[in-house]
Amino acid sequence: MTHDLPYDAVLCDLDNVVRFYDVTHLAALERAAGLPEGTTEDIAYAPEVDLPLLLGRITLEEWVEAITLGLAGRVGAAKARELGRALAGAPFRADGKLVALLHRIRARVPLVLVTNATLRLDEDLAALGLTGLAHHVVSSAVEGVAKPDPAIYRIAAARAGVPMDRCLFVDDSRENVDAAVALGMTGVHFREPADLHVPFGLIRSEA
Repeated sequence: MTHDLPYDAVLCDLDNVVRFYDVTHLAALERAAGLPEGTTEDIAYAPEVDLPLLLGRITLEEWVEAITLGLAGRVGAAKARELGRALAGAPFRADGKLVALLHRIRARVPLVLVTNATLRLDEDLAALGLTGLAHHVVSSAVEGVAKPDPAIYRIAAARAGVPMDRCLFVDDSRENVDAAVALGMTGVHFREPADLHVPFGLIRSEA
């Protein structure tokens, strides 16, 4: 490949890198129910509740019911279900700066979104206007395997058509980045778009 970058593909996470959720409404419901903010997410994202959704084994509504079961003893079934649905239906947006950076990098090397996602991912990407952002999308719910399992990284590298040691992997989870590095990839622990200026080779053009 003809470019001046030390890698031949970028594998990039979606949530908390490109897409961000607004849980303001959920937090208000939790306060009204006498729960600490974040309680619903703590239950929803526990591996035993979340992983079946991310592996495509249950529907979003079944996930809400699992959240309901986890909360019902504290606030009652009706309120628990309301909280679960508020999380499942939380609005989201794409970070415009990050999307612009990804458009620039995809013009130079293959770009693959690698995300622990639900079976609703295609619909969500369309809602964000990001259907054509990446050359390939690797979703845990479709592949039946989730980060940090090495298998999903291998699938993503194969889709890009690039050896592991020529992939740059970007994720907000340190655990996921460490798993990529263990496979020979270059890892970037994402916190803000500026974290990508140097690895994306954009430092001169952004200065």
